[in-house]
Amino acid sequence: MKDSIKKYFRENYKKIEEEIVNLTCEMVREKTINVISEKLPEFPFLKFRGEEYRVGNIVKRELEKYKIPYEEYSRMEGRPNIIGKIGKDESGKRLLMAAHMDVVPAGDGWDTDPFDPVIKDGFIYGRGVLDDKGPLASILVAGKILKEVLGDNALSGEFQIAALSDEEAEDPDGIDYGVKFLVEENLINATFSIIPDIGENMKRIDIAEKGRAVFKITAIGKQAHGSTPERGINAIYKMAHLINEIEKLKFKYEVSPTLGHPTLNLGEIHGGAAPNIVPGDCYIYIDIRSVPGMTKEYVFNTLKSLTQKVDGKFEVELLSWNEPHEISPDNDLVKAIQINGKDVLGFEPEPFGMGGGTFAKTLNLAGITSVGWGPGDDEAYHVANEYVEIKQLVDFSLMTCLIAIDLLT
Repeated sequence: MKDSIKKYFRENYKKIEEEIVNLTCEMVREKTINVISEKLPEFPFLKFRGEEYRVGNIVKRELEKYKIPYEEYSRMEGRPNIIGKIGKDESGKRLLMAAHMDVVPAGDGWDTDPFDPVIKDGFIYGRGVLDDKGPLASILVAGKILKEVLGDNALSGEFQIAALSDEEAEDPDGIDYGVKFLVEENLINATFSIIPDIGENMKRIDIAEKGRAVFKITAIGKQAHGSTPERGINAIYKMAHLINEIEKLKFKYEVSPTLGHPTLNLGEIHGGAAPNIVPGDCYIYIDIRSVPGMTKEYVFNTLKSLTQKVDGKFEVELLSWNEPHEISPDNDLVKAIQINGKDVLGFEPEPFGMGGGTFAKTLNLAGITSVGWGPGDDEAYHVANEYVEIKQLVDFSLMTCLIAIDLLT
């Protein structure tokens, strides 16, 4: 079966390349920009966050053209999650290839229109060509080829093509319309999953991700007129003393062989209403990336104890928390990527851990063995002139077919 797939790619390379490029460009032209609700007014062409249905309609059209059955699940109309399925599903093994349909805003600094993709010197440029519409196009074409070359019943397991919503932004209400929604509602039944959302030019496999926590700490003062500061309590001054302690903070932990050390970043500070008012409150947001062994209670209590070391009244709030995760570098999914990588790409992708997060974490914590792995340069994410190499998109499509055969036959 693998030889048949390789032969098909050799004999039809230009056709496959053209199909992936055309699909990518068509999806990029759809402005599926995802931002938090308070920023929606900055994008008057959006009626709601994401509007992923614009790309979803393209995905469904292609699945229907390829005669690949699919299911559509939505928490709200217009923000679909589409899962196409190929194979007999007799072995109990299912491979989910999942890419998201939303994109971040274009931002400034582009040489061309970010939503009018440009093809130049073997690359595609435009918002979403790498993150994540190019990989989604590759997966769709891989599904078509598996069905066309092998037929409907060659795979004893099930190959799943997933086009998901709501990856790029999370509203303060915490309600998710993508993979978390699917997990919460038990709508995903995969055994393995690959998330093509880390770059690394397919040379590395994300097998572990640090946990992430966001804390809000508020210093509570007393407002007064700026001309009589002695009548108030300056919350900014109080927060300044606490920040000094935060900067010196050292967590107790065991170094993870894959994830290394935890990190802490004080990313935002807010306080004060006017220069002539003593600020009655000041608050900060802290981002903490944890390693295995660091519990929610330990991190919260550590921050709480810092507030007791300085003079003032403080409130500590945990806004979000997810656990670190790690899978074995010797599992079948990683091995399938490595074996085929050595054959097709000329190198064996290397497992590693990362401080950032993908929705591989959500799937791993739900019991689905998942990795981050895919095409593209990791420096091309969320920047002006986002780009992806066309050859990598074709190679990723071929690799997807071969990995599916190894895991599902």
